[in-house]
Amino acid sequence: MQDHKGYEISGLENLPNGPGILVYYHGAIPSDYFFFVQRIYRLTGKFIYSVLDHAIFHIPGIRLFLSICNTDHPTREKCLNVLKQGQLMGVAPGGVREQNYGNNHYKLIWGKRKGFAQIAIDAKVPVIPLFTQNIREGYISYGNIRPMRWFYERNRWLIFPLYGGFPVKFITHIGEQIPYDPNISPEKLTEKTQRAIEALQNKHQKIPGSILHALKQRFETRNKDKQ
Repeated sequence: MQDHKGYEISGLENLPNGPGILVYYHGAIPSDYFFFVQRIYRLTGKFIYSVLDHAIFHIPGIRLFLSICNTDHPTREKCLNVLKQGQLMGVAPGGVREQNYGNNHYKLIWGKRKGFAQIAIDAKVPVIPLFTQNIREGYISYGNIRPMRWFYERNRWLIFPLYGGFPVKFITHIGEQIPYDPNISPEKLTEKTQRAIEALQNKHQKIPGSILHALKQRFETRNKDKQ
């Protein structure tokens, strides 16, 4: 386990040496994923190629910054090329919908998205589930009211108002690899990935989540480090 103040990574041994698709739960702000990418680069020298929702690219002035950070809203062909080059690729199938509609019950909101599974099968690479403990307690989305839902569902780029920045304990848990299986369908692989992430949630996350409980975890860890 790699620990630094309020952020930890658990399960580094589950990362593949070669290419693979990292699939994660999308919080109100995916700050955990940013920490994860930076930490993996420092530890392994691998810079993860990140697939982002197209809505993010509507934010003025952010496209150049995202391209520098090796992020994109790519085509299927580009994803396959990235994996064939031996890189890791990160994706949150829930995207902005999961960001907006998710809450401290941590339900996955993927709809019918299964593109990552089809790409994993075509590229013959494993899928690696990720889940960050307490991510919904660090930042909270609100404003999930009928007019905003109506606007989002018709435009697909609105990000609901947020608040937070609470100094809770974040722990990104890397689950066991789901290996390439030539006989599995994209639908079955998607379902298998969902179950793997839910298993990480059930094992590591208090549900419903609690800001006070997550804060307590942060300061309990700090006190242990001082002892």
